[in-house]
Amino acid sequence: MDLLVEQVDVWAATIQDRPGGLAEALATLRHAGADLQFIIARRAPEDPGKGVVFVTPLRGDREIRAAAQVGFNVTRSLHAVRVMGPDRPGVAAELTQQLADGEISLRGFSAAVIGTQFVAYVAVDSLDDVRKTVEILKKA
Repeated sequence: MDLLVEQVDVWAATIQDRPGGLAEALATLRHAGADLQFIIARRAPEDPGKGVVFVTPLRGDREIRAAAQVGFNVTRSLHAVRVMGPDRPGVAAELTQQLADGEISLRGFSAAVIGTQFVAYVAVDSLDDVRKTVEILKKA
């Protein structure tokens, strides 16, 4: 398989669980010039009235300063690998099976198809698991 596999930093922030909470955080990043490739937001059931948003990438001092102003930090407990390549039926099943065969326990997995390409984000528990994930998927 012809895949682009790379480690990515994931940034996270707490947001208000109300209309516009996510929009405000993203607008700050937009105004700083961020060109986000991945966003996940959800409520935080353990903290009523709050939510959490995860984004990648943030590049350059301007984007990072703006992100810090609205509470974004690089997550040190969430390690991620981005995988991109040609889409075909069963590609996600194959990738996750290869990781399972390599003894990688997934913390999370998100994927989407755009046109003829897929992009997936694999979340794992440690930097060592990132290294192993990259190694396994580059052989795919």
